[in-house]
Amino acid sequence: MVEHIAPGRRLQLHFSVSLADGQIIDSSRHRTPAPTLVVGDGTLLPGFEDVLLGLKAGDRRSFIMPAGQGFGERNPDNLQTFLRTDFSGIELSRGTMLSFADKARSELPGVVVSLDEEHVVVDFNHPLAGRELIFEVEILHVFEAEAQPVSLQSSGGGYAH
Repeated sequence: MVEHIAPGRRLQLHFSVSLADGQIIDSSRHRTPAPTLVVGDGTLLPGFEDVLLGLKAGDRRSFIMPAGQGFGERNPDNLQTFLRTDFSGIELSRGTMLSFADKARSELPGVVVSLDEEHVVVDFNHPLAGRELIFEVEILHVFEAEAQPVSLQSSGGGYAH
């Protein structure tokens, strides 16, 4: 029996994420073995997981992910202006990535988007925020909890159980 992807199921897949212009942001095609994840475990963003629901081993799909379903829309409140003196001893230029600590002391990356003699503007938006993405997947196996995978790669050309 072929298992469809549902919350809590494990799956093994190959994927790629690219921009509309074809620039590949991430791909698992070169990874051996292919990544395995549990639907709902936080490995993939919810928007990416949602399009996988109902697929089965052997399915290949390409999805256009609007910014709101991928890394979110750009938030102008995530641009912060600091005094240049806050960065004494650090060589800064446009595009410099910096690491900050938030109130919970978690790492928060930011990118310098502009600077002058007195101020530095840092963007804390995800670099892919506001970008439409193309998400391509190939489902290799679907596992039911700790059961054996359902696959298209058996010697007889049919489904392996």
